[in-house]
Amino acid sequence: MSLVFVFMRRAVTITLNESERGCLERLKRGRRVPVRLAERAAIVLMAADGLENQEIAAQLGITRQKAGRWRDRYAEHGLPGIEKDAPRPGRHRRINDKQRAAVVRKTLRETPPGQTHWSRTTMAAAAGLSPSTIGRIWREHGLKPHLVKTFKLSNDPKFVEKLEDIVGLYISPPEHAIVLSCDEKSQIQALDRTQPGLPLKRGRCGTMTHDYKRNGTTSLFAAMNVLDGTVISQYHSRHRHQEWLKFLKTIKSEVPGDKEVHLICDNYATHKHPKVQAWQKRNPRFHFHFTPTGASWLNMVERFFRDLTDKALKRGSFCNVNDLVGAIQEYINEHNQCPKPFIWTASATDILAKVKRARARLNKL
Repeated sequence: MSLVFVFMRRAVTITLNESERGCLERLKRGRRVPVRLAERAAIVLMAADGLENQEIAAQLGITRQKAGRWRDRYAEHGLPGIEKDAPRPGRHRRINDKQRAAVVRKTLRETPPGQTHWSRTTMAAAAGLSPSTIGRIWREHGLKPHLVKTFKLSNDPKFVEKLEDIVGLYISPPEHAIVLSCDEKSQIQALDRTQPGLPLKRGRCGTMTHDYKRNGTTSLFAAMNVLDGTVISQYHSRHRHQEWLKFLKTIKSEVPGDKEVHLICDNYATHKHPKVQAWQKRNPRFHFHFTPTGASWLNMVERFFRDLTDKALKRGSFCNVNDLVGAIQEYINEHNQCPKPFIWTASATDILAKVKRARARLNKL
């Protein structure tokens, strides 16, 4: 008669102090904790309560081997042992650090012959690597040679005073007064497509020809109420001081006669014409506030113009100027039915800090 002895391997014992248990409990229940880490914390806590790997696996719906792996990792390394996965075997990198650094340096300091910026193809040819490898290196280092952002720093000597004045009107407007953001969207073209496009249908987007016919232009004069978002509009074929004066008279007829009116405008010469200044003296309740030179982004009505272009003009087809004006006015009428003001959130201090950082960077170049 032979005897067979089966030796069962005992799982390692986990002992936790109060601080360790509290930390693991937070990981187990944390809403922003990754699911894998929460599961590992639960394994360790159950192991500390005396449960065997088979029991832990049954309760958590995992394998016994997985429960044992993270029990052992915690016993050996503590909390860092379950926070990070162990290194896994894989193919060694064929591109060494020196080659990667050379690609990054070349991207930042050089340009391809006769071109302004690198593409994956041109850099791959210069570095002797594949375009996909170049793409991975650029992604790892946050490099996007194909993109460029435009900027403009105002050189207006009174930039700070004008900035604080206009931002103050947005964030804390005067009581019992109306603040209007005014500007002209000049030379809007009535463009008609050379051929009819195909309508939108399931599985296919709408189409339109890339070429067009010009059927005249118009200039939109607009004043947006900063408080409620409503827009006063007028159309002219030109945008001289004569047209601006006509628009000011329209504004005067539209706003309540017992309130002060603050107009935010850019530095276009039309807005400062002597006849405009004379009109203002005859109408002292109207106050003009001018944006700094090169800072038209401070004029909130520009945001409305962007929406108008995107939603009503860019895909439109207009046989004549009257069609164009009709489309713009229809958009404005719908907007005024349920207006939503644009909320200005950036303080003058935040903007000045950003401008200061931009100037500091430019001075280093």
